[in-house]
Amino acid sequence: MSSNRRSRNITEGVARAPNRSMYYAMGYQEGDFRKPMVGVANGHSTITPCNSGLQRLADAAVEGLKAAGANPQIFGTPTISDGMAMGTEGMKYSLVSREVISDCVETCVGGQWMDGVMVIGGCDKNMPGGMMGMLRANVPAIYIYGGTILPGKYKGQDLNIVSVFEAVGQFSAGKMSEEDFCEIERRAIPGSGSCGGMYTANTMSSSFEALGMSLPYSSTMANVEDEVVGNVKQAAAVLVDAVKADLKPRDIVTKEAIENAVAVIMATGGSTNAVLHYLAIAHAAEVDWTIDDFERLRRKVPVICDLKPSGRYLAIDLHRAGGIPAVMKELLKHGLLHGDCMTITGRTVAQNLAEVPELRADQDVIRPVTDPLYAEGHLAILKGNLSPEGCVAKITGLKNPVITGPARVFDDEQSALAAIMAGKIQAGDVMVLRYLGPKGGPGMPEMLAPTGALIGQGLGESVGLITDGRFSGGTWGMVVGHVAPEAHAGGTIALVHEGDSITIDAHRLLLQLNVSDEEIARRRAAWTAPPPRYTRGVLAKFFKNASSASTGAVLDRLE
Repeated sequence: MSSNRRSRNITEGVARAPNRSMYYAMGYQEGDFRKPMVGVANGHSTITPCNSGLQRLADAAVEGLKAAGANPQIFGTPTISDGMAMGTEGMKYSLVSREVISDCVETCVGGQWMDGVMVIGGCDKNMPGGMMGMLRANVPAIYIYGGTILPGKYKGQDLNIVSVFEAVGQFSAGKMSEEDFCEIERRAIPGSGSCGGMYTANTMSSSFEALGMSLPYSSTMANVEDEVVGNVKQAAAVLVDAVKADLKPRDIVTKEAIENAVAVIMATGGSTNAVLHYLAIAHAAEVDWTIDDFERLRRKVPVICDLKPSGRYLAIDLHRAGGIPAVMKELLKHGLLHGDCMTITGRTVAQNLAEVPELRADQDVIRPVTDPLYAEGHLAILKGNLSPEGCVAKITGLKNPVITGPARVFDDEQSALAAIMAGKIQAGDVMVLRYLGPKGGPGMPEMLAPTGALIGQGLGESVGLITDGRFSGGTWGMVVGHVAPEAHAGGTIALVHEGDSITIDAHRLLLQLNVSDEEIARRRAAWTAPPPRYTRGVLAKFFKNASSASTGAVLDRLE
């Protein structure tokens, strides 16, 4: 039994007798009270294929914890399917769910005085939400990723969720038959698991492995394959050892560990959402980390993995090529990781990687640091009069990440998508989607429908798109998100007029409204904030409390 629980039992004394009675009601025996109580935060849900395969992992967790001499205590966490909610009012609840999940974990662990916790999740916000809750509770903890999905197949091509969004654009542009469109829709998602590219779920799972909070190789396994069950049982034993050693999340998640996680995000070409989520994770860990730290890491770390959305391969291909340990081994060899960081295994990063083989010659998913796809990372932090606090551009896959063009202004996602589908957006335009930030949305929805439609119509490199909202991890193109301050807070993005000249220049790290300072000041003086879209319930609470995207859109930050 951990010293934490033992000291509590001594101080509580007789007062704990009613609590023990409740455990007896659930079949506990006297000897069970000498065992660590370990929570299992189960994200199983039939809402989404990302989470529909998690119950067998929760069952394996229970079995593994009992075998390791612990008492498992299962509780649930919710999920929102970004893929299903995309383009609808439901998408506003996605980022909100990150906070709800973190609150669930913190509340159950704290309320039940758990000695440790294992969080099992699949869909995008399960990962940062679970990690934030683990860091707030700060009892020994491990993250279990439910696993990636296998690709769908049609006409000899691999399919994934982004294939469907891009097919919408192709079909609307007359570049795809209705038969092909319907077949892609039916075949893209063949079973359970999280979206298959290096989108947000796989980005966060991979980074958690690099962070030291998940087991080696665990972040790229397929949900439907048997090795995920074995991983869970191994993780249970590792967690019980961590409880005995009192190895807690904040012992592991240091600034150097976050640098390791971000290095892997850059090397794998991961999601823009990782910027928002690691700002929030660092806040939960009380680690000094700012949006400028991402740019510092980007300049050091090359992109060495050829992964979708801008590359060729899926997460399961990365797993078969050696997984995240192979990526980390290559980065460590070139001085791009901190090898002395502690991990949940009780060993350092360097110790975990000591027996990992060198890159195999029979694969081209992972490239050597000396022969990267891109010499620098892909998540560029742009600043300028349109985003003085910073914003995020994903610049991989672009021949030239520079555009100056006329603004096409939209105050919601639906009208922007309608304009694309109607052929009203032309090469050279810069679309501005605003009032979609943490407060303006509220909830900072993702823009996969508009960006997917642009790609499908062949406009991905010739049309710019900026927003104070977010992008799906499946997005690529001339896109800039997380513009801060957001429109609802009076950011300059609120002052853009139709036809204004806007420059996106990733080489100069610039996002600029080409209008005089005097004119901007005149517009700002005339601007008033719109009323909140929601005045009651969870969205109203998010609107009131959310910080800027540049600080992670968290709810417990004292500005």
